[in-house]
Amino acid sequence: MKIEETSDTIINEFDSFDDWMDKYNYLIELGKSLPMIDERYKVESNLISGCQSRVWLHAEFDGKLVYFTADSDAVITKGIANLLIRVYSGHSPQEILAASTEFIKEIGLTEHLSPTRSNGLLSMIKQIKMYALAYKTMQAIDN
Repeated sequence: MKIEETSDTIINEFDSFDDWMDKYNYLIELGKSLPMIDERYKVESNLISGCQSRVWLHAEFDGKLVYFTADSDAVITKGIANLLIRVYSGHSPQEILAASTEFIKEIGLTEHLSPTRSNGLLSMIKQIKMYALAYKTMQAIDN
């Protein structure tokens, strides 16, 4: 599925809830279903700076596509990480770099998160895009 299609699916999922308490509960459920990161990747170098809670983000590149795993010590942050992984994991560096983050605004995350959680969200997106840029650069050098 393309990034835009996944983003639209997430927007529709959030639109099905009437109030933000239901949306928070959904984020918590997403956090509980986040695929676990391998413990060996829960290291200092994979910690996202700027987050209120501890968030680990690991990326692997198979030469074509980037795959992300993550974990956090906060369940809502895990839910946010799950959303981002659903959108960006399994895509090429070029697709990730070109992708819009508008879905985050459309589901209302930016206006309903605390300022520190919003900063953490932006830091996670920045790190995802940085991984994609690094892998795109590696591809250019290898070709």
